[in-house]
Amino acid sequence: MCNRVVFHSDLNNCYASIECMLHPELRGTYLAVCGSTEERHGIVLAKNQLAKKCGVKTGDVIWEAKQKCPQLTIVPPHMEQYLKFSKIVRAIYLRYSPEVEAFGIDESWIEMTGSPLLEHRSPVDVANEIRETVKAETGLTVSIGVSFNKIFAKLGSDMKKPDAVTEIWEAHSATRSGPSLCRISSTLAAPPRTSLPDMASIRSALWRKQNRNSCSGYLGGTA
Repeated sequence: MCNRVVFHSDLNNCYASIECMLHPELRGTYLAVCGSTEERHGIVLAKNQLAKKCGVKTGDVIWEAKQKCPQLTIVPPHMEQYLKFSKIVRAIYLRYSPEVEAFGIDESWIEMTGSPLLEHRSPVDVANEIRETVKAETGLTVSIGVSFNKIFAKLGSDMKKPDAVTEIWEAHSATRSGPSLCRISSTLAAPPRTSLPDMASIRSALWRKQNRNSCSGYLGGTA
């Protein structure tokens, strides 16, 4: 196993999940959190799993989302609540590592390299404990990627949703000294091939969000 261990944790359907938790009557409905049509921000900001199955996508304009899902329930965003729960969840992460890097409201990297928690436990065991703790204390679910750098940890958290842990490690060929492929396993059933995110788009998003001048660190194992 590689020396470095990093987690990427993603709150599943963050805005929509928080709305359902605060308003139980919304559970089981096709739900989208949308901006204000009066202020010309009438697009889908987030959707729950049911709406996603109907084809509703983040960024859809409201009329388009309703065409795809006529029974769609639309609620306005409550950013103060999303920020509140984001801080609560991040505080849970900080119990496991002093190095937590936020990536928006709903995502964080958790640096676990050299952690005493890993002396007698596997990274996946610790990641599952974090997942279960977040669910027990907040009612929200997370998907966690476990890997040897930030890019592959992010890839892992995207591979299986919701409420899952996926690990990706370098694997070494018997005939070559360097890493030749990745070993991937998940705590849940293997995801369909179509769910595998595009690595180029992940790198691009990371580059834009962190205002990097070079992507060289992401292309290697230093990210």
